[in-house]
Amino acid sequence: MHDELLTIGRFARLCRLSVKQLRHYAELGLLAPARVDPATGYRYYAPGQARDALTIALLRDMDLPLAVIARALAADPASRARILRDERDRLAERVRRDRARLHLLERLAEGGLPGYEVGLTTEPARRLAVVRAECAPAEIGAAFGACAARLLPALGRAGADWEPPLWGLYPLDLTERIEITVGAPVPPGPDREIPGVARQEVAGGPVAETVHSGPYTQLPLAYHALLAAVHERGLRPLGPVRETYLAGPAEAPEEELLTRLVIPVAEGTP
Repeated sequence: MHDELLTIGRFARLCRLSVKQLRHYAELGLLAPARVDPATGYRYYAPGQARDALTIALLRDMDLPLAVIARALAADPASRARILRDERDRLAERVRRDRARLHLLERLAEGGLPGYEVGLTTEPARRLAVVRAECAPAEIGAAFGACAARLLPALGRAGADWEPPLWGLYPLDLTERIEITVGAPVPPGPDREIPGVARQEVAGGPVAETVHSGPYTQLPLAYHALLAAVHERGLRPLGPVRETYLAGPAEAPEEELLTRLVIPVAEGTP
């Protein structure tokens, strides 16, 4: 059997890898040698290990986490395919976010920070039918869509009157996990029990507001202008931050989306 084994150097050449890489894979517990000579410490590999060695190198080149690679190697074919599809989906989402950042940088490079008209006004109290979800800040778009997909059919099934546009309520401070609220304004009157839907009173009072025209991925530009104006006027921003979707994806193409941003304010800096 030992005659069939390859030295680490020959095995490295067979796999077009370096000896250093193979030693590293062994240290990480991803690919142990088939045999280690107890007297010399020389490492030997079986030709059948080449497929795993090449797979590890390929997945590492794609920046897959070591734990994921280890799980994929140990899994049966169906489970391995599922693990790799999950990583594909995560990569696709990362590419989407990177593309949005790229467009944002291009807009800043071409025209600098865009101008936003920031106004101070008094917002009336509102009564919303709401659903809530917890998510990471990067997942707000998907979480909002899932909430809207729960809220609107529930209101429709109950025959509840609501007045567009939809509202989104978000914490002022974006931590690792946040709770978001998606709401539809409902007229005053006695509450009707609607499964999966709660009621929330949104307090009125002084606010700073602006309107963003364009993709949701460029909303940080509007928030930059809005918060800068709040601080420059010696005001203190409060939560929750409110977004109203004056022209959403169902009404307008991405470049013509209209979003009103509202931040409650108080006198004095924090």
